[in-house]
Amino acid sequence: MNILIVDDERLPLESLKRTVKSVCEKAEDATILGFMKPGDALEYAQSLNKTGMSPVDLAFLDIEMAGMNGLELAKKLKELNGKINVVFTTGYSEYALDAHAMYASGYLMKPVSESAVMEVMDNLRHPGSLSLKERIRVQTFGNFEIYADNKPLNFSRSKTKELLAYLVLRRGARCSNNELTAVIWESKIDSAALQSQFRHLVFDLRNTLQSVNAEDILVKQRGYIAIVPDNISCDMYDFIDAGSGTLKNYIGEFMSQYSWAESTNAYLEKMI
Repeated sequence: MNILIVDDERLPLESLKRTVKSVCEKAEDATILGFMKPGDALEYAQSLNKTGMSPVDLAFLDIEMAGMNGLELAKKLKELNGKINVVFTTGYSEYALDAHAMYASGYLMKPVSESAVMEVMDNLRHPGSLSLKERIRVQTFGNFEIYADNKPLNFSRSKTKELLAYLVLRRGARCSNNELTAVIWESKIDSAALQSQFRHLVFDLRNTLQSVNAEDILVKQRGYIAIVPDNISCDMYDFIDAGSGTLKNYIGEFMSQYSWAESTNAYLEKMI
């Protein structure tokens, strides 16, 4: 995700850069650049287009700037990428109607707080410009939860959520239908009725993910399902990849609501 911050005053520019970086710290692919000159910011955006690189996805623009104001810069950036998310930052409320007319994703009054940036990024006009990994966050430490665009994903069946949790645990390994039914219904004997229930879970899982445009975190083949690890942000993956004791989020609990996760919890404790 390419983020531009443009303000012709250094202190507000550096302050907003720090705030946006703090909000985006979970987004590994976020590139955040600040410019004091609107022309320099425009040249950078044009260079991305010329080289075929990913365009600017989000721009925080001060409105009152010398030479080219934020409204003018926004128009030029939209010509380069019609789906750019523009957020105006200003100390003056009289520009709100102009910002609304440009279909801006936000209008923030200075000084800009972290909560204001977080709220506007949760409600971007074009959220599809975010990468899937930036949009889908999985929490395994404590209870298992999955968030789409920072909002908890709700499942109509608890077993559907458990199915996804186990796929996350397996981190891209292909899981057979028989393996999954044995884990989720550990006390039940395999039967045609059980396989029918499992198919309903898979159907529910795919529909739930499709509802938030996240179906690409799964790969399904005949008789097998797997998660796509590169398409999600996951605290467990970060913990394991970073090495022993480097992350503080793990507090001795892993997918606490599932008994089959106990052995992994013991493994993680040894890494601390």
